[in-house]
Amino acid sequence: MTAEDRFLWLEDVTGEAALAWVGERNAETAAALTGDPRFGELRGELREVLDDADRIPYTVRRGAYLYNFWRDADRPKGLWRRTTPEQYRKDEPAWEVLLDVDALAASEGEEWVWAGAAVRYPDYRRALVMLSRDGSDAVVVREFDVDAHAFVEGGFTLPEAKTRIAWLDEDTVFVGTDSGPGSLTASGYPRTVLRWRRGTGLADAEPVFEAEHGDVSAVGWHDATPGHERSFVSRSTDFFHDELHLLADGDRLVKIDVPDDAGKYAYRQWLVVTPKSPWLGHPAGSLLAFDFEAFLAGDRTAHALFTPDGRTALAGHSWTRHHLIVESLGDVATRIEVLTPGPDGWSRRPLADVPPLSSACITDTDPDTSDEYFLDVSGFLQPSTLSFGHVGADAEVLKQAPTRFDAAGLDVRQYFARSADGTAVPYFVVGPADRDRPGPALLYGYGGFRDQETPGYDALTGRAWLARGGTYVVANIRGGAEYGPAWHQAALGANRGRAFEDFAAVAADLVERGITTPDRLGITGASNGGLLMGAMLVRHPELFGAVVARVPLLDMLRYHRLLAGASWIAEYGDPDSEADRPHLQALSPYHNLAADRPYPPVLLMTSTRDDRVHPGHARKAAARLRELGHRVLFHENTGGGHGGASDNEQAAHNEALAYTFLWQHLVL
Repeated sequence: MTAEDRFLWLEDVTGEAALAWVGERNAETAAALTGDPRFGELRGELREVLDDADRIPYTVRRGAYLYNFWRDADRPKGLWRRTTPEQYRKDEPAWEVLLDVDALAASEGEEWVWAGAAVRYPDYRRALVMLSRDGSDAVVVREFDVDAHAFVEGGFTLPEAKTRIAWLDEDTVFVGTDSGPGSLTASGYPRTVLRWRRGTGLADAEPVFEAEHGDVSAVGWHDATPGHERSFVSRSTDFFHDELHLLADGDRLVKIDVPDDAGKYAYRQWLVVTPKSPWLGHPAGSLLAFDFEAFLAGDRTAHALFTPDGRTALAGHSWTRHHLIVESLGDVATRIEVLTPGPDGWSRRPLADVPPLSSACITDTDPDTSDEYFLDVSGFLQPSTLSFGHVGADAEVLKQAPTRFDAAGLDVRQYFARSADGTAVPYFVVGPADRDRPGPALLYGYGGFRDQETPGYDALTGRAWLARGGTYVVANIRGGAEYGPAWHQAALGANRGRAFEDFAAVAADLVERGITTPDRLGITGASNGGLLMGAMLVRHPELFGAVVARVPLLDMLRYHRLLAGASWIAEYGDPDSEADRPHLQALSPYHNLAADRPYPPVLLMTSTRDDRVHPGHARKAAARLRELGHRVLFHENTGGGHGGASDNEQAAHNEALAYTFLWQHLVL
């Protein structure tokens, strides 16, 4: 493709000509897929899964209550609600409804989508509720009286923007929002942190901190933990680097002297650091704890709470009142330990056994007052089990998710493929235990932004693919963090091709093992995974029988000029840089589409309301593929944001389109 972009007009998100083109493509896709008898069956079954009233209602502990957001067939936009721990133990808890988003949307004539709430600590009586129009990242903010179940008249209110807001005290918030020219970074996120007092206008808010225009964002927050009250501001210079500052008296900034590429935060007396490069004699991927006050005074004595090796990685950690629960991965298998500080250092012991080829994670704790925890365990074929316990005592099973597809005759295996440079790349295969001949298979990958793809129960894939005879594969390619920071850094920038080579190696390994054949192998990915799909299309079309790319990133020479794209330069490189442009040109799927390649059929899916990855990526790629004479279908949901769907009806429709497309092309 030449430097001239003939389809630039499709970047006009709501332009009349662009939307007319979208309407024509949507009609073509509907004609090709919705008339297939499989589409109606799939949509009905997937809607049933999404609306399942027996699924586990996961909660967040705030004081005396457990909070949950819930959608089902009767409330497609959802209910924000709470219950007591005693009620939650019951099969059918009594829920107190705080906000009915369906009723709110109907009364205001807006397609509101719940985007979360910042509830004020420690009384939990007020919340800053965030509502998105049709699923976009931008939100409106309204103060909400939790006990009265009503918005606060004259309370904190902000119009639509990619706002960051947090409570400082009952009458003050830290806020970053679109407050006029110069208030946003090049990535479209808040550049300033303001201290905004109740009863005053936003224009009168006090500036606390300002990042550079070329930074990604700035944010401020307050830690109100009794005895450890502190305020912080952070400046993200790119997606993977940030500066953390303690906000001292008189708004004096005290930089926390930790590498910018490290994760860092304060918890009670501790400064917790997760370095992404070697630091103070500790390897990248460690979990370190310092005495906070001693660190500020210059002491660099670290407690090493997790130290990785070549096959292990930190997966997460959660505090209880007196302990730290650490989740780690060994060849993508989960291990959970409890660490306890004492006068002689930190002791450790296992928290729970995790079945092979499964995953476990702590979903919630109550670090202010107790050592309780909620532990969720699931696998590709095992629905989630939610257990409740206190550190030092036996846990009890509290909730069990229902089985939503027939797993009889299926098993899970882990294999390793050999990539082009010799790296062993793990992947999971879920499918028939007695594979006597190749069959249809669906390969998923992401490979970016430190993502970790671990086993988990996906009832949609189970119902639409596995239960119908397909094999499902998850590739743990570089660009993710299954083996820590080095696994991610190996595929950054000019080395992005390693992630593509890893994925191609897994595809070839599936064929070599006799699990599938190229014409029966479909691939799917979203967002950065959509870039992966585009790369596979132009680099290895001979390996696949069908491609589904959702909300994809495809134009790598203009991505930094579209919506939040500038925030990803640290991941991919800068198209305006002479050093980076050549490799971005080489990996950009949009610019490497050709007429003389035998591409497999492609389904591109996006959303008009996606304000993170611009819908122009998918639109332009579809137009170019059509121009070159290739088989391509395009579907753009009018709402849904980056998730692609605003409610279960839209989600079921989109999933049914994708799986109908795959079954059409992979069943010979």
